[in-house]
Amino acid sequence: MATDEVTGGARKATKSKLFEFLVHGVRPGMPSGARMPHQGAPMGPPGSPYVGSPSVRPGMPQTVMEPTRKRTAPQQVQQQQAQQQVQQQQQATQTRTRSAKRRKMADKILPQRIRELVPESQAYMDLLAFERKLDQTIMRKRVDIQEALKRPMKQKRKLRLYISNTFNPAKSDADDSDGSIASWELRVEGKLLDDWHRTPTTQETDGFQVKRPGDVSVRCTLLLMLDYQPPQFKLDPRLARLLGIHTQTRSAIIQALWQYIKTNKLQDSHDKEYINCDKYFQQIFDCPRLKFSEIPQRLTNLLLPPDPIVINHIISVDPNDQKKTACYDIDVEVEDPLKGQMSSFLLSTANQQEITALDNKIHETIESINQLKIQRDFMLSFSKDPKGYIQDLLRSQSRDLKVMTDVVGNPEEERRAEFYHEPWSQEAVSRYFYCKIQQRRQELEQSLGVRNT
Repeated sequence: MATDEVTGGARKATKSKLFEFLVHGVRPGMPSGARMPHQGAPMGPPGSPYVGSPSVRPGMPQTVMEPTRKRTAPQQVQQQQAQQQVQQQQQATQTRTRSAKRRKMADKILPQRIRELVPESQAYMDLLAFERKLDQTIMRKRVDIQEALKRPMKQKRKLRLYISNTFNPAKSDADDSDGSIASWELRVEGKLLDDWHRTPTTQETDGFQVKRPGDVSVRCTLLLMLDYQPPQFKLDPRLARLLGIHTQTRSAIIQALWQYIKTNKLQDSHDKEYINCDKYFQQIFDCPRLKFSEIPQRLTNLLLPPDPIVINHIISVDPNDQKKTACYDIDVEVEDPLKGQMSSFLLSTANQQEITALDNKIHETIESINQLKIQRDFMLSFSKDPKGYIQDLLRSQSRDLKVMTDVVGNPEEERRAEFYHEPWSQEAVSRYFYCKIQQRRQELEQSLGVRNT
């Protein structure tokens, strides 16, 4: 569809310009060979700006910490943690294909510091703002189309019916039995005046034919039942006179009833749920008072199938009038062709894969730019004050290690001998031996079966 191609082309062009600017630094008005200042070889060491392993403090051997230094978790908690890790791995596997949907618009915005370092990045931000407006416009139009598709979209057309008949007289010298008997054939065909009401998926035929034996003119009656979508109903004569409606859909009939109730102020002022029937309503619904929620059920007995279209036709067997054709025009309602185009627009995925690929490249480029910014800050900080930066880094690594290993106390101080010459150390040792003696005593009492009184 033309609308879908234009919309997808606009989004794809915007994505392409965004990615081209981020990778090559080309903005509107710049020569093709120009580049942004921040492009080139990456500054600083590759990977994370922090040196060393995050789990090992500088100067400490890579040994396993004693169990007494860690907080032991109950078995159930450990099992829950293992289950959570398995679930997280499964969820991560399932959501890898949907990573593009989870990314937000904020992830594509360049930080303010980078924009200050590279003034040319303002062109990228302008394209990003234009893309946001374009996406908002497309989303608003999609919502409008979805709301429009909920309502019936009908178009009045002229259906022309062609009714003709032929007569085949009996032949005495016919070889087959069909030719020896006189017969007539009635053909009924219909088509819309503008174009045929058929699509490649339409299964029903555009007409039918009836063949019968006989040599006498026949007066036939054709009853044509129109297929209304949504279904329509013929109103009871009393209700039709009251509302001025002959045949209509159920929702339109209920809407007309509500309009009549409001116009004549039949709604109860104290209890809005009830309708006080006037003399016409009493004749139709046979009650002085009813709930509005009861009206759809009570309408069931007042709604009848629509009247068929009646056509009287004479099947003539007169040889001089055997090709007589009658023509009738009937007003019908058919689906608006625009509705099919609107539905195909909502279901169309044209250019979607290419747009998603460009969007992923933009996110990856932004992440790479942020990583380069971190490496640049690392190198600048280290060049200004190497000693202070290393000390700050070690303190940060120490705090991270403490949080990761869940250690109680200060391991850095416990590594020194002066830590154990503090006044509290003697009392701590006494408490430790006392706990061990009590534990051993309980084990002996349990083994000997002696209860401590």
